Amino acid sequence: MLSWLQALPQGGHALQHARWHDGRWGPVGVVANGEDWFVNWADFPSVVPIDATTLAAHWLEQTPGGIYSYDVRIAVSSDAGTSWSVPMSPHDDGTPTEHGFVTLYAAGGTAQAIWLDGRHTGGGHDHSGESGAMTLRGAAVGTDGRRSGLDEEIDGRVCDCCQTDVAIAADGPVAVYRDRSEREVRDIAVVRRQDGGWSAPVRVHADDWTIDACPVNGPAIDAHGRTVAVAWFTAPDVPRVRLAFSADSGGSFAPPIEVANGDVLGRVDVVLLEDGRAIVSWMQQSPGGAEIRAQPFTPDGVAGPAVVIAGTTVQRSSGFPQMVAAGDGLLFAWTDAGEPSQVRTAFASLR
Repeated sequence: MLSWLQALPQGGHALQHARWHDGRWGPVGVVANGEDWFVNWADFPSVVPIDATTLAAHWLEQTPGGIYSYDVRIAVSSDAGTSWSVPMSPHDDGTPTEHGFVTLYAAGGTAQAIWLDGRHTGGGHDHSGESGAMTLRGAAVGTDGRRSGLDEEIDGRVCDCCQTDVAIAADGPVAVYRDRSEREVRDIAVVRRQDGGWSAPVRVHADDWTIDACPVNGPAIDAHGRTVAVAWFTAPDVPRVRLAFSADSGGSFAPPIEVANGDVLGRVDVVLLEDGRAIVSWMQQSPGGAEIRAQPFTPDGVAGPAVVIAGTTVQRSSGFPQMVAAGDGLLFAWTDAGEPSQVRTAFASLR
């Protein structure tokens, strides 16, 4: 399922989607449209399958209070995208603050969401002062499009604007995000959903990257059974892309594998294959601007050849390339930041 924002001639934006089937894209569907949406290069909407006929979608809606005052809006479709429920927010704090960087996922037959929640920040975008910290929160959404129970705090202090991600391991959902210590160490952490609650955060690796501002460069995660793979960007000394495997559903991780370093931009994704290899994608600077690259790794650190998927630019408008397993291959999607900008996709066979 591919989703994107389409600028409308009359103003505003529409959240659109299409399904990949039998090697081609199906017809375009529309979730919703509006003129008061918060549109950002790094914090983008999604449309996610929950089961064969149920979809969940999210976008961001500006609210009174300032540029960085916006809420998460979620809608659910029970007929494969033909119609959608009345939008709702998974949070009800009512504060004019940031709520975004959402990951929607399916668990227990329902839609679940985690997001970065700024209810304690006082509404400012720079959270390095005396205001409260950004938090990570979560909630369940029923098939009727209504929140199921209260939203809950998962981590009380996290990095302000790095993407989140979730994978379903054998022992339950595993969420990954960039944490933030009191000393401004912003390393990657995971939490696990077990016995109806979230575990305490565990660092994937002690990079000890100390930085006084958010790098806007979140991690990615995938899982098969009890094997979990996490890819991320860090720069404690030089910019690096790293990959780490877990054999116990995210409870602990092996030492990281160095994917690339130097002129790397991050913006990573990861797919864990059934044969145990993890494919990592990232953006790297090149003489012509930048390239989207992908490379396989075994849990032992044995690397296959790196492949250039497409050329791109270092500009923010090039967005965050995405990658997903599709049949016997990988499907890539990225923003071609031309005039006009376009969404492009490519399929790579793994046969």
